[in-house]
Amino acid sequence: MPDGGTHGLARVLSKRGLCSRTQAARWIVEGRVRVDGRLVRDPESRTRTEAAIVVEGLEAAAAVERRYVMLDKPRGLVTTTADEQGRDTVYRAFDGAGLPWLAPVGRLDKASEGLLLFTNDPAWAAAVTSPEHGPDKTYHVQVDALLDTAALDRLREGVVDAGEHLAAKHVRELRRGTRNSWLEIVLDEGRNRQIRRLLAAHGIGVLRLVRVAIGALTLGALVRGAWRDLTAEEVAALAQARSARDA
Repeated sequence: MPDGGTHGLARVLSKRGLCSRTQAARWIVEGRVRVDGRLVRDPESRTRTEAAIVVEGLEAAAAVERRYVMLDKPRGLVTTTADEQGRDTVYRAFDGAGLPWLAPVGRLDKASEGLLLFTNDPAWAAAVTSPEHGPDKTYHVQVDALLDTAALDRLREGVVDAGEHLAAKHVRELRRGTRNSWLEIVLDEGRNRQIRRLLAAHGIGVLRLVRVAIGALTLGALVRGAWRDLTAEEVAALAQARSARDA
């Protein structure tokens, strides 16, 4: 987490990759957190990002092992730590794995599947999700229509929905049946439910939506619901994907 500025203490702990903000707030209220040697019990207490923070029972933040994980997310899981409606979350895939706290890097909605990243390195996560510099995301989307060339062009041109311009960077047909088809759609930004909203604006329904790649990183042989650590080369490549591609 870059130095400079102040934030609520719970947010600072979360940004350092120690835990979720909810867990941080719980630790603070329980009296387990000291900032620059002073016990703090208010999760919203303004805290310098570079402050010395000690959590009882945990190693110093600087000693936390950085982890970078990819998951092949199954359909039906929500991308959140805990769900107020009691629905299963993506963290079910990590049950019993003994991983440190990891935050999702971006999101996939409940009905969507495929490649989802997790890390406890907030600076790396910010680089990967940056709309200016982050890598492209590639999706395979089954739709309830057969699209001609003009329809594909309209998806590239985009629409304005709720004040946001939504467009596909690239789109092509992969294959078609008698009533539906599969498209490959590439995005260079990650607006909320962007593909579903873009297609709906053109009267096209989504039957399945699978993220198959982030930059050069693909699902490969990963089984649905399984996860693996990224290699050091993959970690580095994702953080500099856009600058390398646009050079």
